[in-house]
This record gives sequence, structure tokens and C-alpha cells, in this order.
Amino acid sequence: MVRIGYTMMTEQAGPRELVGHLVRAEETGFDFSVTSDHYFPWLRAQGHSPYAWSVLGAAAQATSRIPLMTYVTCPTFRYHPAVVAQKAATVQSLSQGRFRLGLGSGENLNEHVVGGGWPTADIRHERFVEAVEIIRALFEGGHVNYRGKHFDVESAKLWDLPDSPPPIGMAVSGERSCELAGRLGDLVIATEPKPELLDAFDRHGGAGKPRVGQLPVSYDPDRDTAVQRAHEQFRWFGNGWKVNSELPHPDSFEAATQFVTPDDVAASIPCGDDPEAFVEAVRPYAEAGFTEIALVQIGGDAQYSFLDWSEKTLLPALREALGGS
Repeated sequence: MVRIGYTMMTEQAGPRELVGHLVRAEETGFDFSVTSDHYFPWLRAQGHSPYAWSVLGAAAQATSRIPLMTYVTCPTFRYHPAVVAQKAATVQSLSQGRFRLGLGSGENLNEHVVGGGWPTADIRHERFVEAVEIIRALFEGGHVNYRGKHFDVESAKLWDLPDSPPPIGMAVSGERSCELAGRLGDLVIATEPKPELLDAFDRHGGAGKPRVGQLPVSYDPDRDTAVQRAHEQFRWFGNGWKVNSELPHPDSFEAATQFVTPDDVAASIPCGDDPEAFVEAVRPYAEAGFTEIALVQIGGDAQYSFLDWSEKTLLPALREALGGS
């Protein structure tokens, strides 16, 4: 059974709009939701980047069924891991057990704002491991003292713990991150339908754990409008993670994607209103072994039309083709 999710893309809508979109997504029948956690949008055309954790708190109160998840939070630069643990425990309590904490090693785009430079990937992984260890220790209750290479924690304690701690998901893009996710995570997160990522996750202890993927889509009854919107706001998506994690500013993404054409974008992102094209874009994730797939509808002003179409057309087509609830 493949579960189909909805993405609150904080880079393309304001906080009140995001919560309204999620309420409608719950009514539409999406199986779960995920939320990006950014300080900057990828491109200026997206135009937003509210504080994801305030949005999550409001979303937890405005909805009653749909699961919530960060996709993903970096617990090593902008946020100290002890603070991430407190935020996650609070959202888990507010949502009555519907929250999962998705974590990743971060992007320069969002983390540079606190200064200190942007270290190499091996250092980011070291910091990531320490952060997950701290968060798990705090979820267990009691006072936590931690002395690491990168983080210290001095007699910290979470005073409002949920009945069960949020499961921890870890984002992967290569062998090393898969090893960490298999060993330390409760689920794995990826943005590409690569079976080798899930194979590596399984080899390192991830067998049987949930695996969550994500892909952008651009619905519009007019395909040219859908393609133009996708090009304007999402042409960065094809850069690949090694590039996207290093660029420091929306202007950097503008420069890096200046030669990407609308046809290039339309070749990798389903655009228009043909449900079969969307099904075929999702299918590689299901065939790779992903158990959950979150869709990102591109464009903050296109959400309600997408959700109406999803309820009537897309979700039934996906569930018929791929199986689902």
C-alpha cells in the first residue's frame, strides 16, 4: 500500500495560507502531510519563507486527522538540537501523536544566516549524528548532559513530553547518509526515486522501516500555464542535492539555473491536467520501494484548484494504479 501525501511548501505561501491549504488537504483525503523548514525561498519568485514551527503549531490545531512531518529540519546550525527536541515534543503533544520529525544535514541557503561558515559534508554528518543522539536522549526524559565534538548540552530536560516521542526520519542522498539513517533513524527520506538509496538504507539497519519520497507537480487546466509556473518557481529542482546544499542565496540559484528552459522543466515535472502523466511520475517511487510519496503542487496561488482536482481525479487515479488507502 502506497500512501500519498501533501506538502506545505513554506517557500511559496504565507503562514495563514499554508494552514488553510492543509485543512483542505485533510478534507481532500491525503494520507499525510510534510512541511519544508526554510529561512529563504529557493528563488525570489517563490516569495515566502515563514517560520515552519509556528505553522505546524497552527496546523496541529486546525486539523484533526492528517499526520504532520518536517521535510526537513536541520538540527545543527540555525537550531540547536536541544531546541529542536523541545519543538518536536511540543508539536507531537499539540497534534496528539500525529507528528514525525524529519531531519537533514541542511543547506547553506538556510543555515548561513547564523554565521560560522558552511563546513564540508563530513563535518556536517558529524554534527548531524551528535544532534540526533541529543534529541533521542531528551525524548527519553530526565536530565541530559552531553559533551560532543560539536555540541554541548548542560542539564537539559523536556518538561512537556508527549505520550510517545515523534519518530525520527533522516534525509539521504548517498552511502554515508544512508548508513546514518539506517542506524539512527526510524524512517528514511529522499527526493529522488533511486532504489540504491533504499538498498543502502536496508543494509545498514533500515529494513522494514517506512521510506518517504517527494516530488513536485504542476497542475493547471492550461498546460502552458503549468509549465511556465514550474519553470518560474521550481527550475532549481534539477540541480541535484550536491549543488542545492551548497548554494548560499536565492540569487545563487537564479544564476545556477539561468540556462534551464521551460521544456527542460516539463521533461522532469508533470505539468497540466492529465492524471496519467502524474501517475507515471509517481510510479518510479513506488517501484523503487517508497511506502509514502508526498506531492508538491508548485505555486502558492494554485493550491485550492489542485486540491479540488486531486479529490475528484488525481487521488483516485493514483490509488487505482499504485494501491493505497
